[in-house]
Formats: sequence, structure tokens, C-alpha cells
Amino acid sequence: MASRNDKIIELLSKRQKGITVFMDEVHKPHNLAAIVRTCDAVGIGEVHAVYPKGMMKSCHGTAMGSNRWVETHTYENLESGIGELKSRGMKVLAAHFSERAVDFRSIDYTQPVALLVGSEKFGVSNEAAELADEHVLVPMLGMVQSLNVSVATAIILYEAQRQREAAGLYDSQQIDQETFERLRFEWLHPQVTSFCQKHHIRYPVINDDGDIEDEEWHQIRQQVQS
Repeated sequence: MASRNDKIIELLSKRQKGITVFMDEVHKPHNLAAIVRTCDAVGIGEVHAVYPKGMMKSCHGTAMGSNRWVETHTYENLESGIGELKSRGMKVLAAHFSERAVDFRSIDYTQPVALLVGSEKFGVSNEAAELADEHVLVPMLGMVQSLNVSVATAIILYEAQRQREAAGLYDSQQIDQETFERLRFEWLHPQVTSFCQKHHIRYPVINDDGDIEDEEWHQIRQQVQS
């Protein structure tokens, strides 16, 4: 049976770079949790969000609490958030019904892309739709012409996962080694991580098995605790 360290190494080796989700004022706890959980399931390690005014703290806590394996980055406004993703060379795809919307399956998800999804009641805002590079939709053949935001996100992300798997992007490490080692430590040692972050000290060195082997760090910890 694989150890926890081996399992974490396997998961991090498949973490994808160049694909993420941006949530435009999604605020219902079950939808936030479902979107983050789906991201984790397809190997996406970070999501981005702008929350409705007055709901930043509660929404951020819900998103982070739903899955500690995915990092959530929040922004004060839509323009700064989308600008950040575009500066990374990502194409922003709005899940939005419009005249220029295309079938979500026609997109090449092996390229750097950010899926932009909107609020439960109003969908993607007009501002977000204008800032997006392309619009995508999930074809609907029934009487109901819309899907729950977390369901639509999952459908699109699994198409992205299918394409990326076929292209071999899950077969080699995508994230940089520094991020890989940081996440391996944080996932293996969450209590030590909290201690280090609280006292603003570095993480200890761990060995190949994931065990802490760092006498200097133990001395630093003792000094902090004394």
C-alpha cells in the first residue's frame, strides 16, 4: 500500500499548469465547494475569484474550507483578476450564451486557458463577457436552457481533462519544483505549516520519505516557543 508521501507525490506529479477557473461572484457555499472539488479532481491546483461585495470573508472561508488541496486567489475587482490571468498568457473563456459563443468542445484546452463562470442568478456579468477572449456554451437539447454553475463548470473541465490526458500532459510534472516541494510539505505536515506561518519562520527540511530532518529548524522552533 502506497504511503501518504507517495500518494501526494503522485498527485502533485499530475497537477496541471496553464488551466484554471475564475469565479465571477459565485457565492452559494455548495457551488463554491463543488467547483473547487472538481478542480482538484481534474488536477487543477488553484482557482481565482471575485466575490460579491460584503461577502468576501464568508465566501473565501467556504471556498478554502471545501478543499484544502486547491489554493484560492481573490481579487477586489474583475478587471484586476482577469488582467492577472492574461498577463500569464492565459486565454479567458467565459461560459456565456451570446452570439459569438461556440461549443465548449471546440476549444483547445491543452493551451493556457482560464474558464470564467458567473453568478448563480445572473451568470457572467456584462463586464466579464467583454473582458473574455472567447465565449463557450454547453449545448442544451431540452426545455431547460441553463445548467447549475457548478455542473456546467464540471462538464467543461472534464472535456479539458480529456484533451490534456490525450496530449500526455498528465504524464510529466507540470508545476515547478519549488511549488511541488512546498505543497508536498504543506500537505504532509499541515500543523507544522500553520505553526511556521503563524510565527513567520521557514518550513523545515524533509527527507525523501516526507519526514522532518532538520536540527536547525528544531532549534528555531524552541526559540520561538520559549
